Amino acid sequence: MTDRPAIGTWARLSDAGAALAGIEQMEVYGRVVAIRGLLVEVAGPVAAMRLGGRLDIAVETGTGAVPCEIIGFQGERALAMPFGSLEGVRRGCPAYVRDEAAGALRPSAAWLGRTIDALGRPIDGLGPLEAGPAIYPLRADPPPAHARKRVGPPLDLGIRCINTFLTMCAGQRMGIFAGSGVGKSVLLSMLARYTAADVAVIGLVGERGREVQEFLQDDLGAAGLARSVVVVATSDEPALMRRNAAYVTLAVAEYFRDQGAQVLCMIDSVTRFAMAQRDIGLAAGEPPTAKGYTPTVFSELPRLLERAGPGTGQGAISGLFTVLVEGDDHNEPVADAVRGILDGHIVMERGIAERGRYPAINVLRSVSRTMPKACDPAYLPTVKRARRVLSTYADMEELIRLGAYRAGASPEVDEAIALMPDIEAFLGQGKEEATSIGEGYARLAEIVGDS
Repeated sequence: MTDRPAIGTWARLSDAGAALAGIEQMEVYGRVVAIRGLLVEVAGPVAAMRLGGRLDIAVETGTGAVPCEIIGFQGERALAMPFGSLEGVRRGCPAYVRDEAAGALRPSAAWLGRTIDALGRPIDGLGPLEAGPAIYPLRADPPPAHARKRVGPPLDLGIRCINTFLTMCAGQRMGIFAGSGVGKSVLLSMLARYTAADVAVIGLVGERGREVQEFLQDDLGAAGLARSVVVVATSDEPALMRRNAAYVTLAVAEYFRDQGAQVLCMIDSVTRFAMAQRDIGLAAGEPPTAKGYTPTVFSELPRLLERAGPGTGQGAISGLFTVLVEGDDHNEPVADAVRGILDGHIVMERGIAERGRYPAINVLRSVSRTMPKACDPAYLPTVKRARRVLSTYADMEELIRLGAYRAGASPEVDEAIALMPDIEAFLGQGKEEATSIGEGYARLAEIVGDS
């Protein structure tokens, strides 16, 4: 039989436990030793720091701590970048190491109708956010490929051009590729209002500050905002904030997906996320590659975009991600990488916008990888015939405009010329107009004569 400790021993152990409980928790910190641009070098207990971890640099100006993220290590120093201004930071400032939960979110259903920043803080003046019970990390791994459900039934987006020619399924991820000023923000607002989803989570990454209120009040509207969570990081904010806005958007979308909701997740734009990651990579000393983009850009893009899609339960995240193509070059590095990751792409062209047809979508250059299975079998011949008409007209468009084509030379071209005005009217859609999938199919069948 094992001897039990004497009662006096238990008393001494109890006293020791009480004394330990009364000791203040130890804080681990380093000190700022150098600042190069937006890069802060911190010396100290680097073994207690981790890549992607948080530091709070204490300043003496009364503005509180400056939150930073560790982006790399060099020798015995940690390299960090700030989430805000470095005003007041000097050599010798203590940089406190925060735990792994720093920066994680606790979303809840009460977040609907709210606007938050890239750190999950409310910026709409409506008071604090109600925290949920579960913690959602900003850089969660995508669901395991073998455990994910397949994409669901066709998703009604309310945009007849996309509904008919580029039918999207619940849980699918599509890219919207466009240059600046061709109407992608208006298209996003229409999708946010008209898509048949339970919740919309919208990330405005690197957006112009002037346009945020216009998007919320005019484009999204009160009804659209009521079922949405909007994450905002404007173009003047540091690179970490612009990058984090995309992570926060996916984390909030994952919460609602886990509640069994059908979530529409939109990010405008993935290109600005890539630019922010490029700035961070270059500051950390990564070598630039194509157009200055660093290798981590092309490793982070799939990690971000793969988080959207079907989950392992009933909920799913349907993703719509805009890509701002530089100089209208649809083969630039970010556009090319994103096109290979997503389940389809919607191409918007400046030439179509210039002739006044909105949304300025080029159907022939756009692809949905769930077609033709997503299309109603009864109307699939209709869609195929309409595509042939568009292709025929596109091949002969220059000759037709120059007057070099003679009527009667080709029955297919004559048919395309006759049908194009009605098809063009079908492809255009007003900002306040919504068309269901069934209505779109029926209207297209009337135009091309199939049913």
